[in-house]
Amino acid sequence: MSGSLILMPNALDLGTEVVPLEDVLPLGVIRRAARLTHWAAEDARSARAFLKRVAAIEPLAVPLQAMAIAELPRPRKGSGEAVPQQAWSDLLKPALAGHDLGLISEAGLPAVADPGAALVAAAHAQGVPVLPLAGASSLLLALAASGLNGQSFSFVGYLPQDPPARAARLRELEALSRRTGQTQLLIETPYRNAAVLAAVLDSLAPTTRVSVSCGLTLPEGWTRTDTVARWREKPVQMPDRLPAVIGLSAS
Repeated sequence: MSGSLILMPNALDLGTEVVPLEDVLPLGVIRRAARLTHWAAEDARSARAFLKRVAAIEPLAVPLQAMAIAELPRPRKGSGEAVPQQAWSDLLKPALAGHDLGLISEAGLPAVADPGAALVAAAHAQGVPVLPLAGASSLLLALAASGLNGQSFSFVGYLPQDPPARAARLRELEALSRRTGQTQLLIETPYRNAAVLAAVLDSLAPTTRVSVSCGLTLPEGWTRTDTVARWREKPVQMPDRLPAVIGLSAS
């Protein structure tokens, strides 16, 4: 009998002042995390930081130093090569040996806008059960708070960094939203928040609705949805440390 791949949610406070873990994760999820002894993580240091927060609420099954934490494989920088499938399969050895294996992202739900999706695919290929646990997803929280169409939406990830290509991509997404009624969601690294919002407001039609959710689940978090024209009339100062999700809907 194999163990399961447990998709463990994390808080959304990466790089900011931490919030109480019990405010953003169910107690049952925290207790499940405390029982796990094998982990796959984007970064072992952030996984240990998460487990220290768990230990302050629920005793860990083994000391933190005894935890087996393996980092997700990354392609060689600049190589353009994909990670070999065997590397993902090797991470599942604890599960195949009968141990539950926790998969954790640096923030939010693992495998959503996250490289852990490849490990989930490998688990399905090898017959390892996959169990997702409840936690905050910045994408879904932003969509729920936006007032935009939650029946049909698309997450498009990051925009091109080249300004002309970025503007062209935004107009493409606007045309798609206008044609289908579909909400388009995008993200960027926090230090580019201001540049991306400026590009959005420069590139889109005045009547297109734009929603910005910033620092969700944090005390200073906020969401604003307005037309491009009103955003231009009443601009905001975007923080360069808090993650943001931007949604757009054209009619």
